[in-house]
Amino acid sequence: MPLDAESFDLLLTTVRRYVTERLRPLEARVEQDDEVPTDIVQEMREMGLFGLSIREEYGGLGLTMGEEVRVALELGGTTPAFRSVFGTNVGIGSQGLVMAGSDAQKAQWLPRIASGEVITSFALTEPGAGSDSASVQTRAVRDGDVYRLNGSKRFITNADKASLFTVMARTGEPGAKGVSAFLVPADLPGLGIGRPEKKMGQQGAHVCDVIFDDVAVPAANRLGEEGEGFRIAMQVLDRGRLHIAAVCVGIAERLIADAVGYAKERKQFGQPLADFQLVQAMIADSKTETLAARALVIEAARLKDEGAPITLEAAAAKYFASETVGRVADRAVQIFGGAGYIADYGIERLYRDVRLFRIYEGTSQVQQLVIARETLKRGG
Repeated sequence: MPLDAESFDLLLTTVRRYVTERLRPLEARVEQDDEVPTDIVQEMREMGLFGLSIREEYGGLGLTMGEEVRVALELGGTTPAFRSVFGTNVGIGSQGLVMAGSDAQKAQWLPRIASGEVITSFALTEPGAGSDSASVQTRAVRDGDVYRLNGSKRFITNADKASLFTVMARTGEPGAKGVSAFLVPADLPGLGIGRPEKKMGQQGAHVCDVIFDDVAVPAANRLGEEGEGFRIAMQVLDRGRLHIAAVCVGIAERLIADAVGYAKERKQFGQPLADFQLVQAMIADSKTETLAARALVIEAARLKDEGAPITLEAAAAKYFASETVGRVADRAVQIFGGAGYIADYGIERLYRDVRLFRIYEGTSQVQQLVIARETLKRGG
């Protein structure tokens, strides 16, 4: 059941203050070190952030989707690397287990995921399977009481920190119906982790290759039945896309606030930038698009909590919000002018950070295909 209104308001206030007073002052350090400080990770554990979406019976906060996106909006007030610390535990790394896990699997893993003792990761993307998720080539072959996994995964978030992977692997025929899902502990023999990739943005949030060399995974670790992996993955991504959309809106709101503050202070031709109508136009466009994105996210979350299918709405929210924050970031750089290109102001960092949102958990082009397919299916 959802938190009572007073408790939830206290949670939002606490997260907002934590973002503003604790996390934002550390943004440049995380960028430079490419690492979130260990004391910050521990503080996040103590705040319960790793268990936002996990039911209270397993030690989590049990937030509804509507509550989760409101927390994600607050988390957008700082570099997305901080959210990534626990983001896989809240979303794609745990939700396959939440949705399709057995009681025994949930009892074994969810309390430790909620506490942050176990970091999770979602291993779907491969060198030849990104947006085309149904073309997974990593194979899982049944051998008595185990499945033997062979293959590799690419660009896997938190892979170097993870204790548990949700892995999509082929157990049968080509296409979506031949994919199954598995819980794979990181310490199983034959599982290897590549070096963190050098990235354009979101420093401090690591992505790595994951290699499976004849990894023996207990058959009891399969999620659901054979052939259900693709369906599980798509359900996980529906929820994950909505969460990411909320983060995009939060970052857009941060960028607008920074741009407005700068435009009021910075003077050109004897008057503040904010007095120039072309600057006002950029602010107006940014504010309007961000308000629309926020409304779309909140509405999709409401539908999710009512039990309605949200494949279309989640895709639309992720598509619109991720494209919006990209445009807002670009305008913010323009309003800041030369200062927007300089690292000290932080705008250029956020400009680089938000570019990834249009790619992961389904590119904008994939979202367009999903939106069109679902609209046609529903008859408009």
